[in-house]
Amino acid sequence: MYTDALDSLLLLAAAALAAVLGSVLLAVCVLMVMASWLPPVQKGVVAFFHPFADGGGGGERVLWCAVKAVQDASKTAKVVIYAREGVTAEALVDDAQRRFNIRIDKPIQVLPLRRVGLIQPERYRRFTLVCQAAGSVALGWEALRQLVPEVYIDTTGWAFPYPLAWRAGSAVVAYVHYPTLSTDMLGAVWAGSTGVHNDADIAESPVKTAVKLLYYGALAAWYAGCGAVTRVTCVNSSWTRGHIASLWRLARRPPVLVYPPVDTAELQTLPLDRKLKQLYLVSVNQFRPEKNHRLQLAAFAAAKHSAAAAAPTLAGAALREARLKLVGGVRGPADEARLAGLRAYAEELGIADCCEWVVNAPFSELRALLGGAVGGLHTMTDEHFGISVVEYMAAGCVPIAHNSAGPKMDIVVPLPLEPTGAGAAEGAAGAGLSAAAAAAGAAAAAEAPLHLDAGGPAAGPVQGAGQVTGFLATTVEEYADAITKVLTMDQRERLRLAAAAQRQASRFSTERFLQDFTAALADVLPP
Repeated sequence: MYTDALDSLLLLAAAALAAVLGSVLLAVCVLMVMASWLPPVQKGVVAFFHPFADGGGGGERVLWCAVKAVQDASKTAKVVIYAREGVTAEALVDDAQRRFNIRIDKPIQVLPLRRVGLIQPERYRRFTLVCQAAGSVALGWEALRQLVPEVYIDTTGWAFPYPLAWRAGSAVVAYVHYPTLSTDMLGAVWAGSTGVHNDADIAESPVKTAVKLLYYGALAAWYAGCGAVTRVTCVNSSWTRGHIASLWRLARRPPVLVYPPVDTAELQTLPLDRKLKQLYLVSVNQFRPEKNHRLQLAAFAAAKHSAAAAAPTLAGAALREARLKLVGGVRGPADEARLAGLRAYAEELGIADCCEWVVNAPFSELRALLGGAVGGLHTMTDEHFGISVVEYMAAGCVPIAHNSAGPKMDIVVPLPLEPTGAGAAEGAAGAGLSAAAAAAGAAAAAEAPLHLDAGGPAAGPVQGAGQVTGFLATTVEEYADAITKVLTMDQRERLRLAAAAQRQASRFSTERFLQDFTAALADVLPP
């Protein structure tokens, strides 16, 4: 009986695999036929595929910096943007200037996309990834039916239309923020782990796990085939580069690391030596499940209720009086419900009176909040980059970030040791810091070295062969330990750490992005 069941399961798996392979071959044939119906290539045109170009997030900042880089590098290039219907070129250019302080001097053209709903996850109740992938192909087809550019640049991560553009004669360029599928996702399903990409119902069922592995495997094969046609692939972090290099092994060139542009200059004008009227930490994250605000609240509660907080000392008083200010955007009813749940959780933990919730704050308010905070919290697992962590560091807040992906590999890493005193001040000023910040950091370095006790390899400060720039943590206990250290840190130690963090943040400036992106596309753009 056991053998019969096993044979049936193997037969089912073989049939499913055959169906998947047949579907992939059929899809390839359909794509080739569709591409043959597209218009001829328009020489000199560089088109950006970015359906929601009017958004205000980090992806849109990348888009407008990339547009500026193309226009500055090529005298003849005509820039076109495929964007959702109803968006005008004038409104987009004004938006880029207002939101991101990016000035687009040359004219652009917008080609409208009517079917952007095809790539929105809320449209699909089941098989979301494959449905979105198919929807992105349909949307790419709609875009290319209007115009086939000489260079097709995708800044959204939707790789599935690439073969259409490639077959039609375009040079395909990808800027990947986050792989649609990653080896971590496949590994989580294989290991039976529960999480954002694998719920408990599937993790507890061997049959469902096998089916999902086939599903992800087929998608990964499709994704790899799409990545193989790119001329240039840019990625935003070392973590993303590793996954894309693993998945897109057939691509012509290895992926190029081009850090995303972060507006660090404005935040780096904030003083490091702050007159703290109130001791608080800040959290700047959208109120989404993957941001894991519950971990932040649990860790803050653990620090507030610890033995150190109960001690009749200055450090104990600092922990008792400290507050957590959570800043984030709310997009609709789902986010509002999630925010209400987080408020209730804070009440349950007994820290509601110590938490402040700041929703949809303008940049001026965010800047003021960062300017008064001593530290910043980040708790998302495997965040590809981590712009909020860079913003903490640029503002002089000590980062406490998740020990994974972008924060671990690229951002919260030690700086090479530099001379103290005047030499350190000159070096900090050269890295883009204000004179006051440079002087404060140099003075702190000259007065006392940084001494922090490591709470284990993950909970301790990021040290190594250089200056500490922040903390990495994973568990509630590790976060609570880091929070306690930051809130009770000697002022001279905090100044030294904050100055090093600001110098590290300068690596991710807009100017750096423009240089690296232009270099990556040097042999692809029109003259």
